[in-house]
Amino acid sequence: MQHLDLQVVEQAREWLNASETVWLCTVLSTFGSSPREPGSIMVAKADGRHLGSLSGGCVEEDFLERLQAGEFSQRVCTERYGLRSEDNRPHIQLPCGGILDVLIERLEPDEGNGHHLADLAAVMRGREQKLRCISLVDGSCSLVAVDSSGGARVEVGTDRVSVRMGPSLRLIIAGLSSVAIPCAEFAVSLGYEVIVCEPREEEYRDFSLAGVRLEKILPSMFIAKPGNCHQQTAVVAVTHDPRIDDLAMIEAVRTDAFYIGVMGSRLTSDKRAARLLSTGGLNPDQLARIQMPIGLSLGSKTPAEIALAVMADVLRVQRGIKRDQL
Repeated sequence: MQHLDLQVVEQAREWLNASETVWLCTVLSTFGSSPREPGSIMVAKADGRHLGSLSGGCVEEDFLERLQAGEFSQRVCTERYGLRSEDNRPHIQLPCGGILDVLIERLEPDEGNGHHLADLAAVMRGREQKLRCISLVDGSCSLVAVDSSGGARVEVGTDRVSVRMGPSLRLIIAGLSSVAIPCAEFAVSLGYEVIVCEPREEEYRDFSLAGVRLEKILPSMFIAKPGNCHQQTAVVAVTHDPRIDDLAMIEAVRTDAFYIGVMGSRLTSDKRAARLLSTGGLNPDQLARIQMPIGLSLGSKTPAEIALAVMADVLRVQRGIKRDQL
């Protein structure tokens, strides 16, 4: 789940609390290439104001135009984009040539919908995943527990849709550096909730980056706090300062973070590995969780190029792709 999805849910709550009806749209499935993956969401009002996205823009434009024309008055429906519709309306051609199925829910500003979205936001801020189940018959919805973190993001049945919801993607950057800034910028654009942990006042004094949260604390202390590192969290250390980087790694391997990496040359990484085993108290299995040297081997030289290699590697692990599959 992207951090943008949480913002969408929060916006939907804000509009509901202002007695506005909202339409919550969810990508159910894609065929061929498509800009957004199943589970992506968007919220809109009757006046066309919206947050989030479903495609590269063409689907949103069609939906919002029809919404403002008075369509989608039913409680729940599905819409397919990329093919000619049954009523022979001019079909929307996705720029990538794909097909997109979208669930459209009309949510009235009542107590039940308000509670549901509040519960959904809590799930997305928490640590555990839940299934959001929506009836295709009457639009009723609920959140139910799941036994594991695995499984398809979206499952579509004959009369029900289930969407796996959980914590938003989070990137914890251990310490500020010339590489940390572009890392944070890339991560924000990829939909991550980005948290920079930096205890050194001389480093954070002039730091300001839109969409990035600054914690003036040792990264290791932040990482160790319950709830700060969950299964959707990546931890990267890019300061070249072992006092910050090593301690961050020692705590990160004790969490559920899906990606843990630290910057350094091969020689520096070998020395760090020996240090973490001898004095850091890590065992070989914990050490194996750390990507070091961090990032894909792209021949990166500049801070921005290194940051690109780092975030590309985070994406690789997030998607479950092995290095030898690239």
